[in-house]
Amino acid sequence: MSAVAAASYACEAAEARTPAERVSLVIPARNEERSLPLVLDGLPSGLLHEVVVVDNGSSDATGRVAEERGARVVREPRPGYGRACLTGIAACDNPDVIAFVDADFSDHPEELTRVLAPILEGRADLVIGSRMIGQRERGALLPQARLGNRLATFLIRRFWGVRFTDLGPFRAIRAEALRALEMRDRDFGWTVEMQIKASQRGLRCVEVPVSYRKRIGRSKITGTLSGTVRAGVKILSTIFRAALGRD
Repeated sequence: MSAVAAASYACEAAEARTPAERVSLVIPARNEERSLPLVLDGLPSGLLHEVVVVDNGSSDATGRVAEERGARVVREPRPGYGRACLTGIAACDNPDVIAFVDADFSDHPEELTRVLAPILEGRADLVIGSRMIGQRERGALLPQARLGNRLATFLIRRFWGVRFTDLGPFRAIRAEALRALEMRDRDFGWTVEMQIKASQRGLRCVEVPVSYRKRIGRSKITGTLSGTVRAGVKILSTIFRAALGRD
């Protein structure tokens, strides 16, 4: 039995092992048929109310392999990481907490328990899984990604006084808090928009260390020069627009 199916059955059959709050996991995925099964099979059982995989215009069997492992698949043919996340959020079944993880198997899905803990224990509204303070496989986080993280988190601290070390996609947030943020970004600015708005609204933000390894396949952002440039421009423009009160 896959980890996703096991999680579903455990929610019904082992209430004592399941959090009192409903946790939905959203996984944006585009052409990740090789890595996505590893992510789904690695999820901790008895923790999740549902797993929603957003097939973001894949040309391979991403949707099929997700369904075979018990995930609920919604399709968003229009490209964009933020757009896929928004589609996944809209598809969630009345959660108390929404978590996010990438489909490329660079994060360790079994560490979802660590990411959720501060929220489920009532200590946080938003939790960022930080690769910068966790264990990283050599070469997993490319130099341009490390530099971009340092600059973006420095600017967030400078403008809003909240200390982050990473803009990593492995994260969790209370659903009520997420609705209040009124997220808008459709692509590369999604993660930094969430952290800026959380800082502006005084949410309790916590980072936990997470492990990170080389992804399966090439990154659609930092794996290409054009992707790196476009992501960098979008992240910085998102920060400065918010600082100038234009968002």
